[in-house]
Formats: sequence, structure tokens, C-alpha cells
Amino acid sequence: MRLHLTDTELLDRYKKEEDIAYLGELFSRYQSLVYGVCLKYLKDRDEAKDAVMQVFEKLIQTLLTHEVDIFKSWLYVTSRNHCLMQIRSRKGKFTQEFSPEVMENQLLLHPEDEPELEGNLTKLEKCIETLVNDQKECVRLFYLQEKCYKDIAQFTGFDMNKVKSFIQNGKRNLKICMERNG
Repeated sequence: MRLHLTDTELLDRYKKEEDIAYLGELFSRYQSLVYGVCLKYLKDRDEAKDAVMQVFEKLIQTLLTHEVDIFKSWLYVTSRNHCLMQIRSRKGKFTQEFSPEVMENQLLLHPEDEPELEGNLTKLEKCIETLVNDQKECVRLFYLQEKCYKDIAQFTGFDMNKVKSFIQNGKRNLKICMERNG
């Protein structure tokens, strides 16, 4: 019925009319993408199917307040973040019996990449501190708190172009800092 509408048109109509049929049609275009992302991260078909529905339910409210430029990309990131949050929330909730053979394996007990990851996170934190205050604030809101440009602009009082500029320049400066201290 509405197949001739673009993603942006469907999104705009959903925001204006709050008619879930528009969102349903838009989501159905990318449902297999969302399922694929969820399956990749959760590694369980049933959990992935549940996650697809949870992502859709989340979109019902989120899309009314968030500014989305490219729906497909935004949906991919939202789906990935949803799965990562699920994985993070279940850490420490599993109980598993270990065999003595596994307990003796030094590679499993002390992964080689762990110190490198810790070092990179420490460097990243130090590099964030070197940013100009406006860049630092926008980068933290965008990457760490996952705020959209519109929300950051409202929160900080900067116009949208300033926010985008601070984030782009901050990201570039972080990359330079990380490479310099690598």
C-alpha cells in the first residue's frame, strides 16, 4: 500500500501521525538486517527473534523524539547496541561447572589481548581529557551516552552544525592522540 514511500517519508509520517503502520512498514524493510545483527551478537536464534521484537518496541517511542538521518544505518547501530547491552547485562549471571583441564589452561585464564585492551582504554580516557571542553562534552554525549545530534544541541545549547563539527573534530583529535601515544 505505501511501498512507494521512501524511508524518510515513512519516518516523517510516523512522527507526524504516530500511526504504527508507517513504522511497521519501515521496520519490515530491514527486519532481516536486524535479525542478522542480533543473531551475530547473541548467537541464538530464539534470543535473536526476541531481540528483533524488543528493538521494534523500542523504536515506537525512540523515533518520536530522535532525529534520524539515515534510518538503515541508525537501525543497525541501535540493534547492535541493544544486543551488546543484553550481553553486558547477563555477564556474571551464569554458573558453569569447570573441568580441571579448563582450569589449568593458561591461555583461557589469561588472554593475551586483555592488557592491550586495558591499555587502549586508559589511553583513550587520557586522550578524551586532552580535547577542548566543547569537543569533550559533545564526544562524551555522542559516543558514551549515545545521544543524537538534536539531543546534544538541546542539552548544550550549541546549534546542530556546531555539534557535528565538535564531534568530527573531536574524533579526529582522538585518533591523532591515540596514534601518537600508540
